[in-house]
Amino acid sequence: MINLDVIAKTQHATAPFPHFVAEGVISKDDMKAISADFPVIDKPGVFYISDLKYGKRFHALIDDIKSCDLAELVGKKLGINLVGKRLMISVRGRCQLKDGRIHNDSKDKIATCLLYLNDENWDAAGGRLRLLRDSENINNMITEVAPDGGNMIAFKRTENSWHGHEKFEGQRRSIMFNWLSSDFAFAKNVARHKLSAAFKGLGLATKSEY
Repeated sequence: MINLDVIAKTQHATAPFPHFVAEGVISKDDMKAISADFPVIDKPGVFYISDLKYGKRFHALIDDIKSCDLAELVGKKLGINLVGKRLMISVRGRCQLKDGRIHNDSKDKIATCLLYLNDENWDAAGGRLRLLRDSENINNMITEVAPDGGNMIAFKRTENSWHGHEKFEGQRRSIMFNWLSSDFAFAKNVARHKLSAAFKGLGLATKSEY
């Protein structure tokens, strides 16, 4: 379901940290099927894939994300080896106003990809992920991606890989997948996601994520 040729032909950048934005990596027909099979998520936050229920077309997309071909291609674009690294997949269905604050990923993460699964044309001013030149100014951007269905952004985790987005509240569907540095890092991050989901189920506040 993920068009690897589109990613292969996408231009990538190495400064100030390796990254690329690929638009239209999923066809319109597949987007309709994926949207119909998307898990029901009525709370903000990021949820670990094994804690969700979804249909077969969404399952097929997850299988694509797990493929060695995708890991090899993304790694080549970012200048790192991702084949064989532990992969953590999580899903967002909704966004709240506190989400998107500027941050950098933890050192556990080698690379991050976000694949957006919203309607074809995102007409909101907020909710557009930006890669940034510093940790203070959301407008000091390197690049920006609209979360239209089929758009994907990927970047290597570095000491200056800052990112965030302007405030948005409402439905904002995406799959986030991270290649992690070790089995221990995988277990730690999965446990954190599960704890966060449990807190959300109780209506308690948790740390904001993009």
